[in-house]
Amino acid sequence: MDPQILKAREERRRKKLEKQIRRLQKNARQLKPIDEIEVSLDFLDTLKKRKRPPPQLTAQEIDERIQIQKEWSVYKRQEYIDNVAQIDRIMAAQRRALDRLYEESEELYNEAIMPDLQVVPFVAKGPVATPPIKGYDVPDGEYIDITKKWDE
Repeated sequence: MDPQILKAREERRRKKLEKQIRRLQKNARQLKPIDEIEVSLDFLDTLKKRKRPPPQLTAQEIDERIQIQKEWSVYKRQEYIDNVAQIDRIMAAQRRALDRLYEESEELYNEAIMPDLQVVPFVAKGPVATPPIKGYDVPDGEYIDITKKWDE
């Protein structure tokens, strides 16, 4: 092969690669399109035909909806109050049982209030306390307000 031909081929290949690199760099700032977000042109053309006016409700229907919403609000409020009351009853019963157990035996009481590590496993790794930082000036709680004041 002639060295001139090889050199010309190499030059064309290099220019082609440089052109592709420039094109990629130019498009690098553009976001890639997401197919799921794109709306088809057919849909956009028929959008006005597809759009329906909101239904016209009579005064009776509006009143019924308001009444249903009020009843639902009352129901959900009562459900919340019942749940809170049930939790309070359970906690009070637990407290009474622990108080009676304390009267019977302080050892059993201490055993009862200890967390059960079989139910809630807990493993701690690493230091349990952070060593003090040398030369650290502990703030004493004073606060300096550096908010800019604008004249009105």
